[in-house]
Amino acid sequence: MDFKDSDAEATYRAAARAWLGANIAEHDAGHYPDDMAKAKAWQARKAAGGYACITWPQEWGGGGGTPIESVIFGQEEARHAVDGSYFTIGLGMCVPTVMAYADDATKHRFVGPAVRGDEIWSQLFSEPAGGSDVAAIRTRAVRDGDDWLINGQKVWTSGAHYSDYGIVLVRTNPDVPKHQGLTMFWLDLKAPGIEIRPIHQMSGGSSFNEVWFEDVRISDAQRLGPVDGGWKVALFTLMNERLAIGTSGGVGPEDILAFAAQANGADGPLLKDAAFRQTLADWWVQSEGLRNTRMRTITALSKGQVPGPESSIGKIVAANQLQAIGNTAVEAGDQYGIISDPALTPLKGAFHAATMWAPGLRIAGGTDEILKNIIAERVLGLPGEIRVDKEQAFRDLPVGA
Repeated sequence: MDFKDSDAEATYRAAARAWLGANIAEHDAGHYPDDMAKAKAWQARKAAGGYACITWPQEWGGGGGTPIESVIFGQEEARHAVDGSYFTIGLGMCVPTVMAYADDATKHRFVGPAVRGDEIWSQLFSEPAGGSDVAAIRTRAVRDGDDWLINGQKVWTSGAHYSDYGIVLVRTNPDVPKHQGLTMFWLDLKAPGIEIRPIHQMSGGSSFNEVWFEDVRISDAQRLGPVDGGWKVALFTLMNERLAIGTSGGVGPEDILAFAAQANGADGPLLKDAAFRQTLADWWVQSEGLRNTRMRTITALSKGQVPGPESSIGKIVAANQLQAIGNTAVEAGDQYGIISDPALTPLKGAFHAATMWAPGLRIAGGTDEILKNIIAERVLGLPGEIRVDKEQAFRDLPVGA
């Protein structure tokens, strides 16, 4: 691994840092009606400066840069308190799928506005009966001339309530095995027949949604990839999804170390508790492993290579660590641990946020179990899990299978 920037990378980092320093100040001085408006203004500013979607071709509104330049800018941007979460799913997962599988007219219509932050996208895969099995989708699309009619339900759709468009995976052929009868489409989330209901979370927020489709009519021109060939398109999307959420963000070992220096456990100062010190050491080793794994990815990108399975490994470790750190800090507060008011809690309630968000992160982009299977089978070369439904027609499978 190479831990140092090359001369060219150091020059790019200095330019990115200077641009951010100047533009963050101007951005923060602006007046915005709400957080989304502020986020859109920042995204538009980045697009105008060539720093939005750095690796995408300039003809589509991107920066025409390299993957390592995108990593460098992301590192520098992370030093500032700017919110790009509204665009993570669209620019990290949905729009790349549109760019790979849509016709030129569709790409010209949607890619530029998404890069500038004018339009927001969401991904509609998960269903109540499917669990972690994406191929178990039961939402149906039936051909009606040059159109399709969609009926069914999606769940856990992040950001659907504020999104303009989405990509949806549906079943178009129930007479073949489950992986072979799926098709992907893009759609307008404001179209007639679509009902979006936010799910109230224990954190008090509502970032996830249930989405119902009742005779939603879409054109065949909205299809992404071949009819019944949607599984390949879905894999392309999922690959980008796991890369986009490969790290958890939030609190880390250094945060709980600072907290423990001032907190008391059951038998005195938390830092003097041998069990806590051992756990803290484990977290620190995990974080160093994650940092070095990310450095392998960065080194590969710097050399023009394609990274390996680091995103799956990083997500498993980071999500579990985030949950453990949050739980430990909240429990250390004893009766005060239930207080989540940002004005009264350490790090403005960051440990409570970690406790409530981490379980969702362990599901998003593939559950821990799914990702462990991927690593076991595709990285370590272990025997594949037995799948008794692999050759069976989907219509013959019991509900929930």
